[in-house]
Amino acid sequence: MAKAQARGTVGNTVDANLIAVLAAVTGGQPRVLTVHGGDALPSGPFEHAHRSLQTGLRIWVEQQTGRPLGYVEQLYTFADRDRAEEPAARRVISISYLGLTREDKPPDGQGAGWRNWYDYFPWEDHRAGPPRFIEDAIAPQLRDWARSAPDRKLRAGRLQRAAINFGLDGFDWNEELVLQRYELLYEAGLAHEALRSQSTGEVSLTLGRAMTADHRRILATGIARLRAKIKYRPVVFELMPATFTLLQLQKSVEALAGRDVHKPNFRRLIEQQELVEETGATSTEAAGRPAKLFRFRQAVLAERGTTGTRLPVSRA
Repeated sequence: MAKAQARGTVGNTVDANLIAVLAAVTGGQPRVLTVHGGDALPSGPFEHAHRSLQTGLRIWVEQQTGRPLGYVEQLYTFADRDRAEEPAARRVISISYLGLTREDKPPDGQGAGWRNWYDYFPWEDHRAGPPRFIEDAIAPQLRDWARSAPDRKLRAGRLQRAAINFGLDGFDWNEELVLQRYELLYEAGLAHEALRSQSTGEVSLTLGRAMTADHRRILATGIARLRAKIKYRPVVFELMPATFTLLQLQKSVEALAGRDVHKPNFRRLIEQQELVEETGATSTEAAGRPAKLFRFRQAVLAERGTTGTRLPVSRA
């Protein structure tokens, strides 16, 4: 497989790699743009010829996927020495960005394609309730790992982290702890990527589709950022078509959050916040009575600085 982690140089001692988490929602499913057959996120080195970090990122994404980037925001910077695909003499800094778009045309080049992000994090999809394998498979192995700690304090700390992050032992599931859950699985040797850098021995469980280097970690960061952001900014509308039904909007929010929302409360909040306006048209795509079509009310952005969907999550 071609290398997904080409590297550029910053100064004399550090290489910088630019990585894009480009998200969409299609058919009620959250999607992420990948390259190399789904094994990596679009990425490339920050080079001397690039005017800025964003310029370099846009160049690499367009070259690797045939898709120009719209709005992006810086996500996070990682510089862990042990997260590289293979040992390197130079320190590599991964500078990641989050972009929101619509899956309106197929990508082109370098095995590019859209993938459901729950292929990489299957434990994050709670729309039909907590996945059974969390209690059946993840929890037992995390508890075994916790109990293997050399002292009582560390054992207690590991057990508490497992319970908080995965909603065990009476703790509620927090959909925003995506990165913490992945990092816990990594530390416990249950993520495939950990086998490249830790002497964990053979494990009986590797969860979700692996990615090159630290790309799955970066994807987890992007999902967590987006899940938090939809609660206070109307970013979900960046992922919606120009017109949509309220059910389509609800399903998109649920896809991103990995949780069902309370339908009546969700619609009431959307109306109270005046986020959308009727178009006067209806949709006939679904069976039954035609549904009203809405569009995002752009004036919202000028009227108030922060607003979001506020996720009236169903706890059932």
